[in-house]
Order: sequence, then structure tokens, then C-alpha cells
Amino acid sequence: MPDIKLGRLPDRTPVKLTIFVLPDLNQALAEYAKLYAETYGREEAIADLIPAMLSAFLDSDRGFLKSKMARPS
Repeated sequence: MPDIKLGRLPDRTPVKLTIFVLPDLNQALAEYAKLYAETYGREEAIADLIPAMLSAFLDSDRGFLKSKMARPS
């Protein structure tokens, strides 16, 4: 097998999650989606915004990142 720089790509198969949220969180998500549309001039479904919101949250959580770096792979 040739020795190439690019390693094998990770699994990119989407995983479907179903969640239930309380009405106040649902309202906040709807308000966020409205603000997003006003800001960017493009409406996006709440279900499409949530993965990006979760990624942004995890990427900015210093405690989580520190814990993740401390654990062996």
C-alpha cells in the first residue's frame, strides 16, 4: 500500500437523533431561527440550526475541551 500524507477519512455517516424539548426551549429556538433569518436573509429550519449550535457550544466549552485533551484516544 502506498505511503500517502492523507490518512483514512473518518466515518461521515449522519446519525439521526430524536429529542423532546420543553415549550420554553422550543420558543427560544424559534426566536433564534427568526433572528438568524433576519441577520442572514435566509430562513433555516430549527432542525438544521441545532447541529451547528451544538457544535459551536462544544467547540467553545473550555472545560469540555480541556477534559477531551487530557483523555487518551
